Amino acid sequence: MNPNAWHLTEDVETFLAEAGDFLRSRPALHTVPLTVTEALRTCGANAYGTEAPLLGWQERAGEVRATFFRTPPRRLTITSLTPTEADALAAHLAGLGRVLPGVNADDDTADAFAKAWARHTGVTPTLHEQERLYRLGALTLPDPAPEGRGRVVGEQDREQLMLWQREFVAAIGGTASSDDRVWADTRITEGRVTFWETPDGTPVSLAGTTPLVAGQVRVAPVYTPAHLRGRGYGGAATGEVSRAALAAGAAEVMLFADLANPTSNALYQRIGYRPVSDFTVYNFPARPPVSASGR
Repeated sequence: MNPNAWHLTEDVETFLAEAGDFLRSRPALHTVPLTVTEALRTCGANAYGTEAPLLGWQERAGEVRATFFRTPPRRLTITSLTPTEADALAAHLAGLGRVLPGVNADDDTADAFAKAWARHTGVTPTLHEQERLYRLGALTLPDPAPEGRGRVVGEQDREQLMLWQREFVAAIGGTASSDDRVWADTRITEGRVTFWETPDGTPVSLAGTTPLVAGQVRVAPVYTPAHLRGRGYGGAATGEVSRAALAAGAAEVMLFADLANPTSNALYQRIGYRPVSDFTVYNFPARPPVSASGR
């Protein structure tokens, strides 16, 4: 038997039964697979779209040492791999005829997988984004805070929340939810989004969180419309949801920031977030069509 065998499934319960302990062993670095699999577990296989998810884990000497997941049409997300392991995974998925739109992983793993995918498929990866994962240390709320207050989003805010989510996804070049209303209703019901509003009650920024899983919560999304930026609203909203996460029992509060945006990175560090690791996102273009001659 291959000592580094990869196992694939579309069933999240099967995946978690095998790989859950591994993911929970490093909740900060595994924040994304933990929260995504929790959504699949609680909301069903169609939580991210109509196509079934793909989940996998690697065993070495009988122990799970790495995982990946993909929720189509989104990119592949992988935990840390060596270059040799990344090449083996790329060869395995390419051999199965899998088409991937991209990869998201820590810098070294993403680079190794992107190069391997190019070798095995002939596509040319393009850099989409470089991100930094932060963990909250001592929370330091903005002082002075902008005028106004934080308020947990309610049903009366549904349309505003849906609009801002669409704007946020477009701004980061992300993949929209398959159903905006379900996305919004889930977060409203669970009280996971806060608006910062001005003294007259006008919403000016939002910050949300993922559910508490394995002791960690991730702040996402954070969005302020372009014409309202630079006034401290995003920092105030982030501080409010960070404080709420700690009060709810989170041992670790995480967030990602785009390294191309020095303003947001500096803001999060002023609030008390400290760097953990850097991640890279690559896009894989569609494979070129094969000509009639096969060349």
